[in-house]
Amino acid sequence: MDSLSNRERNNALNEVRILASIDHANIVQYKEAFTDQQKYLCVVMEFADDGDLYQKITEHRKKKMRFEERQVWRILIAIVKGLYQLHNMSILHRDLKSANVFLYSDDGGPQTEVAKLGDLNVSKLAKQGLLYTQTGTPYYASPEVWKDQPYDSKSDVWSLGCVCYEMCALVPPFRAENMDGLFKKV
Repeated sequence: MDSLSNRERNNALNEVRILASIDHANIVQYKEAFTDQQKYLCVVMEFADDGDLYQKITEHRKKKMRFEERQVWRILIAIVKGLYQLHNMSILHRDLKSANVFLYSDDGGPQTEVAKLGDLNVSKLAKQGLLYTQTGTPYYASPEVWKDQPYDSKSDVWSLGCVCYEMCALVPPFRAENMDGLFKKV
């Protein structure tokens, strides 16, 4: 903790507070947090035994293999359920991307959750409905975020669409050689 800037320290503590307040089947479960020698913030989270969606997309791309439609729908529905819960609590994820969708082994049962949202360190409570700070990952950022305009939960929905596209096409929907080119495409 001592090597972090105030902003980074506040982001870390914010993630812990948000995680501790959420109990939902499609959001990675917070277990506990503690400081080790007052130097390290340790956050104990539920273990995602099947990695993250970005890893799976990369594996599928290397093998030139698409996700099965059933799998796309199960993952997408799980993400939507988690995002719906966050938005009902007036929490914006602000960094929804395939690397922040964590996967779980599918035992074939109807109640098996296959995907959960995680990495909420840039999440923010939307107390007055709109946020202004630019954050998140460029490939998934909404036009409002790119233009430094106020945004709301619809920005997370834009990112969700980008993740869904990436799952189906195995590449992000907007690609460019540099940030300026990516801005123009978005």
